[in-house]
Amino acid sequence: MKTRTMLCAAVALLAAQATFAADKVKVGLLSTLSGPGAGLGVDIRDGFNLALKTQGGKLGGLPAEVVTADDQQNPDVAKQTTDRLLKRDKVDFMTGIVFSNIMLAVGQTVFDSKTPYISANAGPSQYAGEQCNPFFFNVAWQNDNLHEAVGKTVMDKGFKKVVVLAPNYPAGKDAINGFKRFYKGTVADEIYTKLGQLDYAAELAQARAAKPDAMYIFLPGGMGINFIKQFVGAGLSRDITLFGPGFSADEDVIKAVGEPMLGMFNSSHWAHDMDNAANKKFVADFQAEYKRLPSLYASQGYDAALLINAAVRDVRGKIEDKDAVLKALKAAKFESVRGPFKFNNNQYPIQDYYLRIIGKDAQGRVTNKMLGKIFENHADAYAASCKMK
Repeated sequence: MKTRTMLCAAVALLAAQATFAADKVKVGLLSTLSGPGAGLGVDIRDGFNLALKTQGGKLGGLPAEVVTADDQQNPDVAKQTTDRLLKRDKVDFMTGIVFSNIMLAVGQTVFDSKTPYISANAGPSQYAGEQCNPFFFNVAWQNDNLHEAVGKTVMDKGFKKVVVLAPNYPAGKDAINGFKRFYKGTVADEIYTKLGQLDYAAELAQARAAKPDAMYIFLPGGMGINFIKQFVGAGLSRDITLFGPGFSADEDVIKAVGEPMLGMFNSSHWAHDMDNAANKKFVADFQAEYKRLPSLYASQGYDAALLINAAVRDVRGKIEDKDAVLKALKAAKFESVRGPFKFNNNQYPIQDYYLRIIGKDAQGRVTNKMLGKIFENHADAYAASCKMK
């Protein structure tokens, strides 16, 4: 009888412990892994998985399972896959979405399920402002920010007449708004293209007709690759200085375009030559693992994993305690590859932004080199409208 009582007590104790700490953590990594934007999603995935590997396959000390899925850059596919990740796979966190139209399509479903979403890229203005949500954390930037940095740079360099071009979707609109927030010269033409467009003959003719002294583009992934090749091939680079955010001038684009990109200015919150210990380790580990230089997307995937790791660690694995998890995420006690990291009231970063130029490094590789700081401790323009519930 005594043995039976002790056995029952032991079972009860184990059951009680189980209610206080999970035995593993599941992450739903939904990203664009096919089509023109695939390079971006692949880099986010690879950066996330590299961080996980450095933690011994664990997040916050718990064994981690990452359920990876392709949204095919399609909102309907993303919605269906999100439902599966939340209801069937019962993930504890979500991350990975590249494009803001996808994020806006699935965001409310994720929030309603009370699942923390850690954005490793998409930073729509809606979730930075009036639609900010306690379950949405952006570890990358707000959509406007890199474009604001280029707008200031183009203004400071004295360019008088600019043509701007971006895809016609939420992040494209945020991009142009961000650029114009700090560029106060003449915007000779504002051109919007289809998302995923790869032929720019008509847009290049339109830009040439405007006779600008500079052109600003926001065309991530395959869009940027094709545009820059066609821009140089059409001879526009002889008379027009091309600017872009890091999205249109990072390692994924450089690898495909090569030397025609030499001399192109771009903005970023991160660079592979940033001089801090965490970044040096990340860049070395990424090159060893994947045999290529990391992009800003990879750095964001890496930081997303480290943020989740810190939160799970700080709640001692009790991820069922949603309030504690949100508080730990907000505290952001992790060593970012960008250096010190902090969230604003809307759970988007307050951070520095830098000017980079594409040149050749000591090994003869065409790549980015950091030139200097554009903004220090820069916050997005929408945070004041966020009344976090």
